[in-house]
Amino acid sequence: MVGSPKKHLLPLTIVSFLALFFFSHYHSSLPLSSPHQDPTYTRQEIHYWKSPTPFALLIKVLAFNRLESLSRCLRSLAAADYGGDTVHLHVYIDHFDASRNYSRDYLEHKLEESREILAFVDGFEWRFGNKVVHYRNGNVGLQAQWLEAWWPSSENEFAFVVEDDLEVSSLFYKFVKSLILNFYYNSSNFSPSIYGVSLQRPRFVPGKHGNKIHLDSGTRLFLYQLVGTWGQILFPNPWKEFRLWYDKHKTKGLKPFLDGMVTTGWYKKMGERIWTPWFVKFTHSRGYFNIYTNFAHERALSVSHRDAGVNYGKTAGPDSQLLDKNSLNFNILEMQPLSNLKWYDFCFREVLPGRVVRTLDELGSVLPSVQKQETILLVSFYGTSEIITRNLICHFERLNIRNYILMGPQSGFLFDLARRGHPVIDADQFLNNLRGNKLTRLLGSDAKVKEVLLKAYIIKKCLEHNYNSWLVDGNILVSSDLILGPNDPDHNFYAGKHSELFYVRSSSSAQKVWNADFLYNVGSMLNKASFPGDGRNLLYAVDSLLKKKGVRIEPLDETRFGMDIGTNNVNLTSSKSDEKMVYWSSSTGFDLLQKQLEELRIFGLAFGYTVEPIHKPSTSSSHATWKDRKELENVKVVSLGGKSVKKQRLPLSVARPMMKNQKKREQKLLEETVALGHFGVKLGNGSKRSVDKRKPDNSVLKSSEGYFRNGVLDVKHLLRPAPSRDTNSARPMSNSAIPMFNEGKKKKGSGKKKHGKKKGGGRKRH
Repeated sequence: MVGSPKKHLLPLTIVSFLALFFFSHYHSSLPLSSPHQDPTYTRQEIHYWKSPTPFALLIKVLAFNRLESLSRCLRSLAAADYGGDTVHLHVYIDHFDASRNYSRDYLEHKLEESREILAFVDGFEWRFGNKVVHYRNGNVGLQAQWLEAWWPSSENEFAFVVEDDLEVSSLFYKFVKSLILNFYYNSSNFSPSIYGVSLQRPRFVPGKHGNKIHLDSGTRLFLYQLVGTWGQILFPNPWKEFRLWYDKHKTKGLKPFLDGMVTTGWYKKMGERIWTPWFVKFTHSRGYFNIYTNFAHERALSVSHRDAGVNYGKTAGPDSQLLDKNSLNFNILEMQPLSNLKWYDFCFREVLPGRVVRTLDELGSVLPSVQKQETILLVSFYGTSEIITRNLICHFERLNIRNYILMGPQSGFLFDLARRGHPVIDADQFLNNLRGNKLTRLLGSDAKVKEVLLKAYIIKKCLEHNYNSWLVDGNILVSSDLILGPNDPDHNFYAGKHSELFYVRSSSSAQKVWNADFLYNVGSMLNKASFPGDGRNLLYAVDSLLKKKGVRIEPLDETRFGMDIGTNNVNLTSSKSDEKMVYWSSSTGFDLLQKQLEELRIFGLAFGYTVEPIHKPSTSSSHATWKDRKELENVKVVSLGGKSVKKQRLPLSVARPMMKNQKKREQKLLEETVALGHFGVKLGNGSKRSVDKRKPDNSVLKSSEGYFRNGVLDVKHLLRPAPSRDTNSARPMSNSAIPMFNEGKKKKGSGKKKHGKKKGGGRKRH
């Protein structure tokens, strides 16, 4: 008997409903990009706006006393297209400074100014979410406004920090959300090195000797280490990390100084009123980057009008053109994959992150990218501490040495170096991937054999690419001109007498000797039980095998062009003019090594991390004014326990003529200096006149030579007869004490010394 139609339709209806539910669920879980798209791009379509991720953007507006600027800023934010999303607005209004002895009229004016701003913000309609107003009861300044504006509540909460003189494009939110979906939530494009997105036009390089920003017209997105304060989106985890880092450094009394960065000068001038030096120091120490836009015709999604205020004495006007729908001639939601974007450091030098060599093919692609003048520096940090390795890398940055590859065992430290843009060789993976090679039978579990065979194999690969190679351990600091190496066509191999410095010149004869059989013999020799334990290194084995082939390794006497700092009795103040390296034994204790490197001023770079060449004027230059030298001496007096000299103001009628005469004297001295070239350089071969080589500040009483008692300088010891001018006395090291840190070049005539007494028996004063 046939059942009723309703009973038959019920199961069909249930099945249809389940099928529809399954299809909807499956469709919502598909990737956001179409599988038929061009794989090099990820196009953001309209339906992406309803993302399954709990994405939330908080807008943080920082205001003070500029009502007109704040009004323009908030109206531009309200005109943006938020696609139906909930976006909360938080307005932070700083209080005026009432702590000083201002007049009653001035304070009343500031109170009225604040009331007008509060009335406007209270009446401002925000239709996209909650509006929260934080009116401070005291003046905290720009640093606290930024730092206290946000503490992320989750990993899905982002902050858009906007200063009140900014104006944003109506397209900014769609772009920001599209970018975050592509580079934060898309695992194939995610990088923990990215801390945010800047919407301002890139225009500033903080490195004093950095490159100019030059990007081709096809580059719309790139990564740059500098924070963009004119419209910055902050990612949650890096911001939390920064806040904790800031607390730690502030508690320890540390300063955000970075040699060669203009932010250091800003901090010295403005102190804790600004926050950017702290964030620059943080991102530099972590190796973090910011995503920037590059739109043609100086357009941007956020524009600073640079109104008169804390940063500008008078209004400077907008820095770029605002990108709007009418001027949009491209798809702003089109995103390239992260692998296609370029990365730049604070000096706007390109950085290549993620270069980890694990295979022969990867090594073959990396070698051409690092070589300079067909020479590569192979740096092994086996047995070298992390802090010494970082110091070595910072030294490379200081001298702009970039033709190096770091090699070592697999570790988090090695991958962190690769993330920061340093090319590295993962020794464990590289050796494991040499399958099918007879060398693998020699590897075993002996770490020393693995280390030696890795070095030998990398040298072989360099020879195959016709590159010279320097092999150094982490216990050497070299100058850039040493890296070029000897160029004697009669010799291919050079080795240090006192260090494991090894140089292989590229040639057909060297490549013929350094073949696979040679490497196998090296491994076999190291595996012999009779091989001396302390000599189980590459140089010992190679020297023995090359002698059997009739090939000689030329010795490099490091003492002729370098200095061993691994002992206590080394005289660091009497360095030779042709020194191109410092080195030490691997058994040197860390405390002694740190002391020696600090005396040479080449330690601590891992914490200060210079980003500019060392060619910069000295504070004790002959061009320094009397006032500068006096202040420097006063600082020394105070540091040694003396009493600071109180500054006394002279009447203007007295000070003005003195200042005028002082400027004339300094100008005359400068003109004479320019005419003579430099102090200590003769006018010419036929002229008898020469400028004394003794620096002007040597003829005055130095605080560093004094002793203090109850704040009073005791000079009795200075009444002893003066030593001979030819006596070599210890002196503090300067930046140019070791020429290797100034490219190791001698000045003409610097090797000659004048002896004897001048006519008149005394020193001519200038």
